[in-house]
Amino acid sequence: MSSQAIDEETPLLQPRQRKKSRTPLPWRQFSIILFLQLAEPLTSQVIAPFTPQLIRDIGITNGDETQVGYYVGLLHSLFFATQALTVLHWSRVSDHIGRKPVILIGLFGLSASMYCFGLSKTFWGLVMSRSLNGALNGNIGVMKSMMVEITDSTNLAQAYAYMPIAWSSGSTLGPYIGGSLSNPVDQFPDIFGGWEFFKMYPYFLACAVPATFSALACLVAFLFLKETSPHRVPLRQLTAAKFSKIFAVKSISPTPVLSPETSDNENTEELRKEDETPLPLHALLIPRVLIAAGNYATLSLVEIAFRAVQPVFFATPLELGGLGLDPPRIGNILSIYGVVNGLFQIFFFADLHDRFGSKAIYSVSIVSGIPMVLTLPLINALARTQGLSWSVWSLVAVQLALAIALNLGYSCIFIYIAAASPNRASLGATNGIAQLLVSIMRAIGPASAASMFSISIKTPEHAWFVYYYLMSLVCVGIGASLLLPRKVWTRSTD
Repeated sequence: MSSQAIDEETPLLQPRQRKKSRTPLPWRQFSIILFLQLAEPLTSQVIAPFTPQLIRDIGITNGDETQVGYYVGLLHSLFFATQALTVLHWSRVSDHIGRKPVILIGLFGLSASMYCFGLSKTFWGLVMSRSLNGALNGNIGVMKSMMVEITDSTNLAQAYAYMPIAWSSGSTLGPYIGGSLSNPVDQFPDIFGGWEFFKMYPYFLACAVPATFSALACLVAFLFLKETSPHRVPLRQLTAAKFSKIFAVKSISPTPVLSPETSDNENTEELRKEDETPLPLHALLIPRVLIAAGNYATLSLVEIAFRAVQPVFFATPLELGGLGLDPPRIGNILSIYGVVNGLFQIFFFADLHDRFGSKAIYSVSIVSGIPMVLTLPLINALARTQGLSWSVWSLVAVQLALAIALNLGYSCIFIYIAAASPNRASLGATNGIAQLLVSIMRAIGPASAASMFSISIKTPEHAWFVYYYLMSLVCVGIGASLLLPRKVWTRSTD
């Protein structure tokens, strides 16, 4: 019988337990992390406007315009390809020596490689600079680990809702900086007309802005960013431990006889040490980590493939299956999308997540990819009959709204990845595995989708190839989402 006193005024149905109140975000450190995240999208997107002309200027195509797109795509993919080779290693290193040293190395690498890119006069110089840019940058996975370490279960969704701000801002500002500051001698003759340096290196100024920002971000991180990993060891001690393991001679020592009480204490201490020790890579390749990372990869592939096709579709003439818009209109559409996407995530995601949960929002997010893809041929069909009427622009707005819904899935899957880590000390490596798969998808996604679009517009009988391809990617994403549990994993989940 319950010890609680019961009388005629005690309600038979107990009130539902109140949800825990949301912990305020640590805004000082959180703002610094968001500021540092701007460096990657700025450096990766700033080259987009001037890369075609840069390829023509260095003469690698020998005047063959059909080869320009190939070399442009190669430079864009190199960043993510080299990042895929190193991001897991940087994330695992951060589990041992701490997050801050790895972030400082990454920001320094971004700054140095962008200065080198602006000074490159040969194609192989561009390749080396771009490869260095990706190889030294493992920050995205490390910063996600820091997000988890400065938050708790009540405000993690709110924190992840702010993450698209950095990428959206950088993706909007990067192309604007690259287009506005490339070839400054011609664009601003009154200011730079007499500078021989900028005549010799016409793209240095555009590259120097994100490079200088990365250097400033490195300084800010050095002075103000606090280390969040509680399990770090000094690099000298870690190196010494590795060598001692190689040259140490194993000895057999007698096993002491323990009392039951001592045994329990030892087990508790052992479990605590296991939670504070980064696990080897093979111990992280468990189902829940692979499921979360796989869903992150499929979502990224759907999103980046669509983003690669969308501006090309807008620019392609109506008779070839596009919308026939000029660059300023395309830029305005993508800028509006970036701003609205960021604001929607900030103001609505946390509340939606509290009400519906990660699984429901992620499922709706990935399914929204189907109508999003179908809007492409519908927009073209409507524009062929009505021109650029209000109904066409309304359908474009619907497409952007569906793209925003798709992006809600990122914050949800970040929560799944954080929960999938076997222990807190392996959070960096877990994020590294996920980021490795995503970097591979981002390296092959744009090229494959753009190639399918080119095939589709060449011959009428292949007109729907690109849409079949995009729809197949969405279906793979939907299938992967079925593996996610209704509630995120806990540390005790097998």
